[in-house]
Amino acid sequence: MTSIADLRKSYERAELDEHASHADPLQQFDRWLQEAIAGGVPEPNAMTLATVGSDLRPSTRVVLIKGYDARGIVWYTNYGSRKGQALAGNPYAALQFHWVELERVVRIEGVVEKVSDEESDAYFHSRPLDSRIGAWASPQSEVIPGRTVLVTNAAKYAAQFLLQPPRPPHWGGYRLKPDQWEFWQGRKSRLHDRLRYRAGEDGQWLRERLAP
Repeated sequence: MTSIADLRKSYERAELDEHASHADPLQQFDRWLQEAIAGGVPEPNAMTLATVGSDLRPSTRVVLIKGYDARGIVWYTNYGSRKGQALAGNPYAALQFHWVELERVVRIEGVVEKVSDEESDAYFHSRPLDSRIGAWASPQSEVIPGRTVLVTNAAKYAAQFLLQPPRPPHWGGYRLKPDQWEFWQGRKSRLHDRLRYRAGEDGQWLRERLAP
């Protein structure tokens, strides 16, 4: 049986150079995300969201990016969930994309705010019907006695709303407004490339190389 300590991989697919990377981290992120999509990376839109609650305990979970532009990175969830409660008390969070096949990681840090009701409504109504019913059926992060609760709730709300469930008041979008980005490209001999972008007071991005 192979020891887990002996599992190793040599990263040799690509490199990340200051002169070849984009001066704007959002443009660099878009380039890498599009390459992950074009390269057939499984779930390239999956990202780990890290929050810290009022008890100072960090928590992570995987969510799906649903939009990004100069305003920030957007995802949708239940406001009453553990992550929603954490963000209500501490709006700072971090995101991480790990595209294993491309030997790349993107880390993003910043402050989080809710998106507008109009944005949440528009996205909610674009979702498949089962997903819209599911937003009503699941009391996310609450203790339940069994899966029957979810199935029963789903049936109840499907009968109540038919084909037109409204957006639940406890469900909507969040937007992380980045003030720091880091792009990691695996390299041979563990001499990885790491570029960090920090927001300056003048609104410009400072690009720095970090030791791996």
